This record gives sequence, structure tokens and C-alpha cells, in this order.
Amino acid sequence: MAGFFDDLEVDDYLEGRIKYVDEWYFMLSVFTPDHARAWDVGTGNGVAAIGIAEYYEQVIATDISEAELEQAVPHPKVTYIHTPLSMTDEELISKLGGEGSIDLVTVAQAIHLFDLPRFYSLVNRLLKKPGGVIAVWGYNNIFGVGPPLELAWKQFHETALPYRHPHVRDISDGLKTLPFPFEAVGIGAEGDPMPLLIPTRSSFEGFLGVLRSWTEVVAAKDQGVDLLSEEAVKELHSAWGTDLIQPIIYKTYMIAGEPRL
Repeated sequence: MAGFFDDLEVDDYLEGRIKYVDEWYFMLSVFTPDHARAWDVGTGNGVAAIGIAEYYEQVIATDISEAELEQAVPHPKVTYIHTPLSMTDEELISKLGGEGSIDLVTVAQAIHLFDLPRFYSLVNRLLKKPGGVIAVWGYNNIFGVGPPLELAWKQFHETALPYRHPHVRDISDGLKTLPFPFEAVGIGAEGDPMPLLIPTRSSFEGFLGVLRSWTEVVAAKDQGVDLLSEEAVKELHSAWGTDLIQPIIYKTYMIAGEPRL
């Protein structure tokens, strides 16, 4: 939904995709009475789509990047569709099954890239009424790794902020200021997202992959600035410590809702 994201190096992006918690998908499935079809938007390599497929008969996973979809993980219940910015709303709705055909819409760590008015209009047309649900989530901080690395993360974030594209929404507040014109279903609400945790274990290279996937890092690179220069990586590695593998907890926020009737 945002063309400037095409500049992202696919390998870096895929390495930076965090595996979400399986229980989230079950939690979301409880809120939709039907489980025929889900739409995962900005799917990347399909990490969320495959999790959703455990609870829905069909998942349509879309992305504006053909390069990312080429590396998406195949799954018998997941259909990957390239949706370039040139695709009209009517074309997209047709490919997704028509108005009122979707039980669940998910956006994993990509909502800040979207043209929200257009996207929300599509969601309202596509979701079943009643019974359809949209859920968005994103992480904004880490903890559980000790003060040096937590501080290094915050400092890196502050360094990257000036390079944020003007059309990219800041979600560092944990989605608190994200417009979300849907009725709450019990998983957060507009202005009051639900806090969640993603516990994981990562190598230092995996951690760098997360940072390389930031759109600010890509934008800075386009301007001739390497935010992950050799010196910056050395500083981060010093904060990382001597352990090859670190337990990292990503602090995440989710909002879910249904169309307003």
C-alpha cells in the first residue's frame, strides 16, 4: 500500500520478520462466527498468513511487492496475490471474493505504511456484516535483554526517526494514536490498544535483520546515510554482549474491531 517500501532489500526484510505468537490467531478466531476466508494484508513472506490458516479455510495473503511474495512460504490454504498500487479497489475486491466475503482481516506490523482512508474503506466493504473482524498489531520496544541493549535500541530508534518517510505513520506510541474507526470487540480499542508480548530467541545477526527491515533505515540508505555502518554495528554488538543467542521480548500492541453498522 506504499510504493516507497519497494526499495527494501527483501532478504533483510524476511530476516527481520518476527514470528508471532500462535495463540493470537486462536484468540482472533474466537471473535468471528465463520471461518471461511481471511485476508492478510502486507503479508511479506506469509508469516502471519500461515498462522491464520490454522483456523480459517482459506487465507488470501496480499502484498505490493512481487519480490517478497516470491519468497513467501507455500501453504495449501494460503493464496498469495500481488496487489500493485495501480490495482483499483474494484479489482482488489473482486480478487478477494467480493463485498461481504471476508471473516477476518489482519495487518501484522505494516499498518503504518498504509493509505488508511482507502484501506479502511476496503475493509468495510469486504468484511461480513455482522461477524467480520479486523485486527492490526505492531511492536515498538524490546526488553528482557538488559539495560545496555535496551538503551541501544532506543538510541538507534531516535537516530532513525529523522529519516521516516512523511507518509509513514509513527507507531512508536504503541498504536495509541492510530485512527481505527471500528467497534471494539474486546481486543483493545481506538486509543487503547491491548499490550501483548512476543518472546523469542535471536542471534545478533537476526537482531540486525530486524533493524535493517525498518523503513527509516531503507530511506536513510537512499539518501546516502548508512545507519547500520560498521561503527554503528560495533556499538550495537558491544551492547549485545558475549552471548551468541539472546532471549528478547518484543513489546507489541493489538487493536481489533468490527464494522460499525
